[in-house]
Amino acid sequence: MDQTTAVSAPQPGAAGATLPEAELSGLAFSKGHGTGNDFVLIADPGAIHEITPDQVAQLCDRHRGIGGDGLIRAVPSRDLPEGRALLEQDSSAEWFMDYRNGDGSLSEMCGNGVRVFVHFLIDQGLVELGPGQALTIGTRGGIKKIVRSDNGYAVDMGPWEFIFPAEATSKAMDALVSADGLEVARPGLSVSMGNPHTVVALAELSELSATQLFKAPVVDPKPANGTNVEFVVPAEPLVHDGFGSITMRVHERGVGETQSCGTGACAAAVAIRHWAGSTAPNAWHVNVPGGVVDVKFFPGPDGREHVELSGPAVIVAKGTLS
Repeated sequence: MDQTTAVSAPQPGAAGATLPEAELSGLAFSKGHGTGNDFVLIADPGAIHEITPDQVAQLCDRHRGIGGDGLIRAVPSRDLPEGRALLEQDSSAEWFMDYRNGDGSLSEMCGNGVRVFVHFLIDQGLVELGPGQALTIGTRGGIKKIVRSDNGYAVDMGPWEFIFPAEATSKAMDALVSADGLEVARPGLSVSMGNPHTVVALAELSELSATQLFKAPVVDPKPANGTNVEFVVPAEPLVHDGFGSITMRVHERGVGETQSCGTGACAAAVAIRHWAGSTAPNAWHVNVPGGVVDVKFFPGPDGREHVELSGPAVIVAKGTLS
């Protein structure tokens, strides 16, 4: 159930910590999450709030701010260059998900964030969306279509692709990944879901638990714009009742370890299905520290294979910056 509370803006503390600029004072916000992947949410229908990277980092600070893996600003697509370009493709993409990582850096997309974004639009009265109805939105990862489903929201994440297709096809790996807690570097497979991911398979849940994600794993070679890294353990047996099942932890680029990553869950399913071979299923349960999301592969309208991500979204708090 949604809850309401008041939360103050970040207060001065350690060196470099400052209050957000005056124009953010009095700004209403919400806090939401999708399977533990949490966000500060701001409605900006007039496109009047320019939130700087430093302000995003302050607001997402878990000790001196509201706390979150990222910040999402809801802004009309017509008011951003990226949004106007998408409106030329689909005029129904009226709202744009302006997403920043917790460190203030721009991100192309966030699968859990998309669900929370749509839930926020509904909660704010900016859109209406009944069960089974679809909404089109703009993101820096392209146009996304979201359907209100039985377990929350289902998102057509669009097509997936290998970042290094020649290596993925010939060797089923394209990088070596090192992380604290793992004795040796492990092979990884890099997948784009509109943002970059490198997926590593581990044999046991004990290995997954022992992997330390306080700092970013080392990926060699690293995709040009950096990468999110997923460590994944396939279930035994892998398939039950037609669904594949995997357990995942993730280090998100610009954030650190998070409770869940929607695009990461999709990328992990892509990689494990590729490694499992032609008999692998097209429907997957992905267990993350924050819960379970479902991933499904299906033929897209553009002739490419698309990925659907479904799962819950919750608004847990509302307040005003002081």
